[in-house]
Amino acid sequence: MIILKNATYIDWKTFDFIKTNLLIEEGENGAVKFLNTLEGLNADDSIIDCTGKYVTKSFAVGHHHVYSALARGMPAPKKTPTNFYEILQYIWWALDKKLDKDMIEASALATAMACAKAGSTFVIDHHASPNNIEGSLEIIAGAFKKVGISHLLCYEITDRDGLDKAEKGLAETENYLKNHQGLIGLHASFTVGEETLKKATDLMQKKNSGIHIHVAEDKYDQKHCLRNYGKRVVERLHEYGVLNSSKTILGHCLHIDDHERELINTSKSFVVQNTESNLNNNVGYFSSKGVGENIMLGTDGMHSDMLRSAKAAYFVGQGFDTINFSSAYTRFRKVHHYINANNFKGDGENNLVVLNYDSPTEINKENFPGHFIFGINSNHVRDVISNGKLIVKDGIIQTVNEQNMLGFTQEQSLRLWEKLKTC
Repeated sequence: MIILKNATYIDWKTFDFIKTNLLIEEGENGAVKFLNTLEGLNADDSIIDCTGKYVTKSFAVGHHHVYSALARGMPAPKKTPTNFYEILQYIWWALDKKLDKDMIEASALATAMACAKAGSTFVIDHHASPNNIEGSLEIIAGAFKKVGISHLLCYEITDRDGLDKAEKGLAETENYLKNHQGLIGLHASFTVGEETLKKATDLMQKKNSGIHIHVAEDKYDQKHCLRNYGKRVVERLHEYGVLNSSKTILGHCLHIDDHERELINTSKSFVVQNTESNLNNNVGYFSSKGVGENIMLGTDGMHSDMLRSAKAAYFVGQGFDTINFSSAYTRFRKVHHYINANNFKGDGENNLVVLNYDSPTEINKENFPGHFIFGINSNHVRDVISNGKLIVKDGIIQTVNEQNMLGFTQEQSLRLWEKLKTC
């Protein structure tokens, strides 16, 4: 077991500051106990001195894309995109088609390590590798397990590469869910036809799962839905029962009208906001108006730093949303409520982060939200405990040889970039 000695524990729900020693049990159901004294400890217990440090619950990513991890620094596409559809066509759909099993593993390792070092111990991912579908989720799960990151995965089922690939995506999903917790992934309404949507929602019912899908990220999604189905995207999903599951995650939800917002608000589903990705793709701005309280935050594959995502949501939201320090923090932590409410494993109270936050000003229960927005950054993450196991110590990954892993990921990125030259 791990002992955090002389810690200042910040309760992630109440902001109470407690000076204490913490005993952390290992395992998915491991407890966290407050100790007044360190007498009677076992010789095998690992003691970490947290004098002057803050300890709180670790973080979780509400929407990620492992498949984008090797994109950083890649060559520019042969044609410069002029709209969102072309960004998908010339960048992301070109990239994901080139991924092989080694590249998928490298992408997952890079993502898991980046998440861990930024304080996240649980990741909800939405994967795509159209020419290497079978076994792809198992590869990602294996890489995450190696680093020590809990996860909720899905494969991005879509008709964009043909119905045969959609069938393979459905088969990969059903096979993976036999042995793992996960979701039913769909790309977006505009690449999912009626037959595939029906099969995906039938699988959702069969597995008592939820749909993880991009919703109205760009106006194109709504235009396509209205033109082809005579209804708006959320209405279409609602008619198929997608919103009936509390496990359903609706990504982005930028270009939705008041009726769609009401459908979401009165449903069990969760919305995940991805501010920086929206800025990067120039698709619009998120507004929480009318969608309810089930709003969590993601990175959309832009990076793996949830503290950064929370700050972006707050700062950009000043002009386009109703958001303050407290509601930004609530969205940042809502992913834990999603995980807990749906009985997913891997996000218990023995998932903790130790912050070396040397604030020049007083930090306390009353002003913690201000420090959360303006002070605490991922560079303050010193140690990370996942399911009671120390996976980051003094900023260094403990579960794998970080330098060896980075050598592997860099090698695979160069292979990927070379293949992209043929696009």
